[in-house]
Amino acid sequence: MQQLNLLSYNVQAGIHSRQYSDYFTNSWKHLLPHPEQLVNLTRIAQLLCQFDLIGLQEVDAGSLRSAYIDQVQYLARLGAFPHWYRQINRNLGLFAQHSNGLLCRLRPHHIVEHRLPGLPGRGAVVAELPLTDGSDLAVAIVHLALGGRAQRQQLDYLMQLATQHAHLVLMGDFNCGCHSKGLRALVQHTGMHGLDCALKTFPSWRPRHTLDHILVSGALRVVNARVINYALSDHLPLSMTIELPPNVHFVETLTHSMSRTGEIDANNT
Repeated sequence: MQQLNLLSYNVQAGIHSRQYSDYFTNSWKHLLPHPEQLVNLTRIAQLLCQFDLIGLQEVDAGSLRSAYIDQVQYLARLGAFPHWYRQINRNLGLFAQHSNGLLCRLRPHHIVEHRLPGLPGRGAVVAELPLTDGSDLAVAIVHLALGGRAQRQQLDYLMQLATQHAHLVLMGDFNCGCHSKGLRALVQHTGMHGLDCALKTFPSWRPRHTLDHILVSGALRVVNARVINYALSDHLPLSMTIELPPNVHFVETLTHSMSRTGEIDANNT
């Protein structure tokens, strides 16, 4: 059986939060660069290098607050990921480039960006990894809205997206717990599994809420799932190892080589 090690991590643009008061005292770090930022990102990369595919939320694609460093590319290089992609969801020009990020050791043959319903600024990026049976493993990285109404609309959208892929991983910061009616409806209607109320990721200094999730379609087996105590953001990272169906393999071999490093081309919707 072929396995894939996944990680979902909201990195808060490299800002290390240790308590609720940091949202006030560190608010300036969301606007201006700071020396601790690259230190935090470097430490985050030390964790990321252990995985095969990473979904990142709250990364900056290169603006004033990140010292004009594309944080997705930076983490790809330090983690030795040959393929990476950024989805800019809220483009504030020189001041901020709020993004989702993908780091992968397999080259997706297709990437599609989705703009989620609700106010502008929320998106999903779907990477399709070819399999030997002619199908794909689709991995969708999401960061949903805070408001309940927008969340429900976005979860309904993802429910429709799930019907388009036989093998799907849906991962990211959902901004809602495992008891959310919308999230429960998505799981019920799609048959996806992996929802676990014990996997508490927020806040990182005293985890009490399950805001980050990795869901997989029925044909994929969850080998293990855990929250990693690596508190360099206001969220803790969530990891999962999945197993492909019997006699199904990735077309490409997993590699840690950087010989083909670069941003992946995308077909945007």
